[in-house]
Amino acid sequence: MLSDRTRRLLLPLGAFLAGLIGLAAAAVLTLAPERAPVATASVGGPFTLVSQDGRTVTERDFAGATHLVFFGFTHCPDICPTTLQQISDVLAALGDKARAMKVAFITVDPERDTPDSLKQYLGSFDPRIVGLTGNSDQVAAAVKAYRAYARKVPAKGDDYTMEHTALVYVMDGRNRFIGALNLQRPADETAAELAKRI
Repeated sequence: MLSDRTRRLLLPLGAFLAGLIGLAAAAVLTLAPERAPVATASVGGPFTLVSQDGRTVTERDFAGATHLVFFGFTHCPDICPTTLQQISDVLAALGDKARAMKVAFITVDPERDTPDSLKQYLGSFDPRIVGLTGNSDQVAAAVKAYRAYARKVPAKGDDYTMEHTALVYVMDGRNRFIGALNLQRPADETAAELAKRI
């Protein structure tokens, strides 16, 4: 049986060791290289939508090469046009390496985003960005497949806006999620990183 004096000596030593283990764990988590989330295999999946040209499109139309997927809508005041321009800049910076790349711009607002309105809206951006819409069930299925988020938010009168995921998904040629496009850096740096995945 331990004496009171021994217990008093062991208590701070135990606390010190526990703190040391905690610091070591924090250091490993902080300094370890970034890894893809565990559930990446469940991001993405089958969808059937309509392109800006009125053609039926599925996820198979994007297979065979690295491609990007972005959810948004044409009435978006700032995030969508900014992101689409950033994607266009990255594609331009990639040059010939991006020849086979495609980008799916999937609307979260099928009520207003018809194929014609998507085509007109996307005319200001890189032609490899394809607008996709469909009925509300088809769009909801695509949003769910990519574990994205979209919600209608009432505005003044009968108007409304959409809250949505602003992530740009990087998918490989087998339609598997391999990461998110980092648009917080200059286009040439983002392009250089993306080039490693093409």
